[in-house]
Amino acid sequence: MSTDTDSAPRTSPHAHMADRLTRIARNDLPASIVVFLVALPLSIGVAVAAGAPVAAGLIAAVVGGVVAGLLGGSSIQVSGPTASLTVVVAESVHHFGWAATCFITVGAGVLQILFGLSRVARAALAIAPVVVHGMLAGIGVVIALQQVHVLLGGNSLSSSFAALAALPQQLTSVRTGDLCVGLVVIVILIAWRFVPPRVRMIPGPLVAVVTATLLALVLPTHVERIVLNGSLLDSLGLPAVPSGGTTAVITTMVTIALIASVESLLSAVAVDKMRPGHRTDFDRELIGQGSANVVSGLLGGLPIAAVIVRSITNANAGARSRASTVLHGVWILLFAVALAGLVRQIPTAALAGLLIFVGAQLIKLAHIRLARRAGEMYVYLATVLGVVFLNLLQGMVLGLVLAFALLLWRVVRVTIVAAPVPGSRRWVVGIDGTCTFLALPKLTAELAKVPAGADVTVEMTVDFLDHATHEFLTEWARERESVSATVEFAELGSARMATALAGPPERRHVRQVIDQVIGPWRRSGNGEDRIAAGIAAYHRGHAHVLRPHLDKLRHRHDADSFFLTCADARIVPNVITNSGPGDLFTVRNVGNLVPVRGGDVSVEAALIYALERLDVRAVVVCGHSGCGAMEALHREVRAGTGLGDWLAHARPSLERYRLGHPVAAAAAVAGFGEVDQLGMVNVAVQLETLHAHPVVRRGIEERGVAVSGLFFDLATARVIEVMVDGIAEFGDQERRIAPEPV
Repeated sequence: MSTDTDSAPRTSPHAHMADRLTRIARNDLPASIVVFLVALPLSIGVAVAAGAPVAAGLIAAVVGGVVAGLLGGSSIQVSGPTASLTVVVAESVHHFGWAATCFITVGAGVLQILFGLSRVARAALAIAPVVVHGMLAGIGVVIALQQVHVLLGGNSLSSSFAALAALPQQLTSVRTGDLCVGLVVIVILIAWRFVPPRVRMIPGPLVAVVTATLLALVLPTHVERIVLNGSLLDSLGLPAVPSGGTTAVITTMVTIALIASVESLLSAVAVDKMRPGHRTDFDRELIGQGSANVVSGLLGGLPIAAVIVRSITNANAGARSRASTVLHGVWILLFAVALAGLVRQIPTAALAGLLIFVGAQLIKLAHIRLARRAGEMYVYLATVLGVVFLNLLQGMVLGLVLAFALLLWRVVRVTIVAAPVPGSRRWVVGIDGTCTFLALPKLTAELAKVPAGADVTVEMTVDFLDHATHEFLTEWARERESVSATVEFAELGSARMATALAGPPERRHVRQVIDQVIGPWRRSGNGEDRIAAGIAAYHRGHAHVLRPHLDKLRHRHDADSFFLTCADARIVPNVITNSGPGDLFTVRNVGNLVPVRGGDVSVEAALIYALERLDVRAVVVCGHSGCGAMEALHREVRAGTGLGDWLAHARPSLERYRLGHPVAAAAAVAGFGEVDQLGMVNVAVQLETLHAHPVVRRGIEERGVAVSGLFFDLATARVIEVMVDGIAEFGDQERRIAPEPV
């Protein structure tokens, strides 16, 4: 005897491994070849631009693929030498030498591992995007300035000032062969985006470098080529401890660690957006990147970071696992060991053209437009200029300081305007924003504009109010009131004058403000005290907002809808319909009933007045859950004289409910209890009564008056539409609820 579990087929380990190898061969293997072809020329170009040995770029590409690919937090990201680190590496090589730069790379990797272990990876994403964009643009400018000399047949210089100063002389001594080769690379890279998609499957950088290499072989003039001594294995070497100042060494380590970490995390965010369901473990990603930098530095390679261009290429090529990233590193290793002779044939001007193109791509018009729209152009330009003419770290610090200053200014900024009300002796002083002691000079200047005898409304849309501002406003109001002028505070924001001295200044959540406006009373005291306190809060809070609306309505009554609802205090018609003063002609009674002709005439009188004098365009009946009238009707509780006579008007609703009204069935499907089902049936029956009324019928026929029913569910604060044969939920798309057909 066997169970279903025992008889179910099980996948053997060999079958599972075969399936995995099949997926790798189908998806990851082709993707790894594409990424390898993209990474190869870029890795060599970054090494040349940084003034490092060519083999250092290949070592970093291999380690980035294998180590970061295996240990990182993303299965799609591709790591390796990156243009964003070119400037700081070039400065390090210039000041400390190459062996010491490898030591600095190891130290930066250790810092990244510590970042990952301390779980602060997401904190790196808090750097203002405009600073990151400015940093990348500055790096692009520096790369272009340095490599344009190589393109013209010269050598890259150590600083942007030197590159700009030497450019006129370099233009007078151009080497035709180098310039021709470099321009061919740039033209191919620009034109490659316009070739057919099938052709674009071959990476543009590879095509450009191969074409330039072949061109250099046939040109009659001399073209400078890459110098690669020995094979990749011959270039492996241990780092050396820097002999320079400790502060400079540590600063360079921190700079490399921060830039590599930020770029890797931003790349991970971009890849996650491309692949729904793929989520990068940011802390593990930093540990993987740090481990790769430690290994790369120990082997004599460049610093490593995740490269967004290669990562996106990997994702677009169909990669599904880490196998693609690891394999691309293996292909670079095999190429560097077995085909080092081909590397020596690559012209340096070809790589210069490639790097100039890459540097130009770091300057994105979309980032400039965004900085302009966001009012952050000064931060962007300061960061770019700082990176170009100072150094990478100082440029970033300058950008961060300006970004923080801009943030502080925006946070503490307050708008204060004093203006007279036309046709009145009243002035309105609007205070909008964060009201601190920093606003006192501006506040004093605006309040000085108000004439001595004018009445004043201080409209405060303030989210923070400190003690200094509260004291100043209180004293100013007291002085004006002493000369028989009135000062009214209309507090629309979350900060309140009454509580400003209750404790340290703090921001109040907007939810608290909303609760004060629409929430029930929760204070102690009798009803009269509560009403008085509520009226005082109304005058302080939103009487000023209602005043202009009510002023327009003082000579006319122009209601849009006749709204009949229950007398229950929990139903607030204007809140659940998002309507204002003058919109609803509201009638309330116990059970939201429409008595038949010959019964109570108050509802009929209001109905006739609304339809014939006010020309309302809609008639609405609104019931609610937990209705006491419906509960008494359902239980057939004997009520005393008066209430019992009134509930007699609801007997038809009870009878229709017991006969199996379709609205009751729909309400049962929606999960409502019997009393609420009866409440919905009652709304449907009142709609039928209204449709039969001659005044309503005439309004429907002559003016298209709409008659509708609503049901307010107190537990969920949902409003449900009730029809004569079913119910429906309001939302982006109305969802009708109906019982199953019998």
